[in-house]
Amino acid sequence: MAHHVGMEDKAPSDGTVASILHADLDAFYVSVERLKRPELVGRPVAVGGGVIVSASYEARAYGVSAPMGIRAARELCPRLIVVGGSFEDYIRLSDEVFEICRRYTPFIEQISIDEAFLDVAGARHLFGSAETIAAAIRRDVKAETGLPISVGIARTKFLAKVASQACKPDGLLLVDPEHELEFLHPLPVRAIWGVGVKTAAVLGEMGIETVAELAATPPATLRTRLGKSAGAHLLALAWNRDRRHVERHRGAGSVGAQRAFGRDVKDREEHRAILMSLADRVGSRLRKKQRAGRTITARVRFSDLQSVTRSTTLRAAVASTEALYRVADHLVEKAIEEAAEGRGVGLLGISVSHLVHSPHLQLELPLSDRRTVRADVEDVWRSGSPAALARDRLDTAIDELRAKFGKSAVAAASGIRQGRLVPDEFGDLAIPVSERRSD
Repeated sequence: MAHHVGMEDKAPSDGTVASILHADLDAFYVSVERLKRPELVGRPVAVGGGVIVSASYEARAYGVSAPMGIRAARELCPRLIVVGGSFEDYIRLSDEVFEICRRYTPFIEQISIDEAFLDVAGARHLFGSAETIAAAIRRDVKAETGLPISVGIARTKFLAKVASQACKPDGLLLVDPEHELEFLHPLPVRAIWGVGVKTAAVLGEMGIETVAELAATPPATLRTRLGKSAGAHLLALAWNRDRRHVERHRGAGSVGAQRAFGRDVKDREEHRAILMSLADRVGSRLRKKQRAGRTITARVRFSDLQSVTRSTTLRAAVASTEALYRVADHLVEKAIEEAAEGRGVGLLGISVSHLVHSPHLQLELPLSDRRTVRADVEDVWRSGSPAALARDRLDTAIDELRAKFGKSAVAAASGIRQGRLVPDEFGDLAIPVSERRSD
């Protein structure tokens, strides 16, 4: 189904025309499972492991959503059908969908396995208007993969995503630049990307229920209640001020992993247990590929789904689990201090970029760079330090044991205590494709 808000764009793309698409596969994991099991169509279905990672619209009608524990989901929807993941199918079909998108434009920013931004400004002279291109993509995806996909079209990335959410499931929505605020302002404030349950509750206490009411709120008031950065960010979005461009990924250049908690977590020890598990996974992959990386990035998603990233670039490339863990923990600590503002953490991620071939590491002189990380981290991040070389020998022994006896043969004690919250494979699929494809 297609909808219009205002007129079709006619002007050349110069930042004033609606030429950004947000393409979002509807309940992707569930949709893939239904391709294989048609009897699931029309029934409340969820895909997950320890927690729900995708729920059908029938299940969402009962309040089932991700990331929710399976037990809590069944309490809301006793007839819920929970199925495991078909990870190879997800990757294959995702690749097929976004290869279809590349027929129409090379300017694609794929932000997860099931959604991407497209800039079609330069493609309109070949294929027609942005709406025509979006309709063609939806038609081709449905015909060639059987999957439903919703597409929002707008002048900014923010509004394109809002539009795709507004036309779900299986819809198309164009927001003309001349009518942006007419579309945006009547929406509930939860429509703004990053406004979760807790932020919406704070805004509700302030009497703010719609985007229009948020837009009319004095900046100082939002700053006081939400914090300086969060208040300014939400106010800008309420007026559709979003200067971000669609960024093309330039091929594989990083290795990453992430883990969802399935609930709000403020306990730093629990954060550290997850970070150790993630560092172990990322380090193992790097070493298997004989790679090491200089830039370490930590991602923190808070309870209201707002994400922040912090990164640092080291003088020497690292691949050891301990180095990745220590640096990532330092970055997460900084992110929480600067941006948490009382919120719990719902997801943590680590990625390593600026990769180099690293079949062996040589001893380094003990030169300090205390501007990068704190002093207690220094010995393990210096790839050739005695401590790092000792850790490298331990990592090698662990890798060999796992190669011989399986991945679960050796694990950090903290990771064993925490248990598995979401299957690792789902975490891999959730990270940006540029990180997932890192061979």
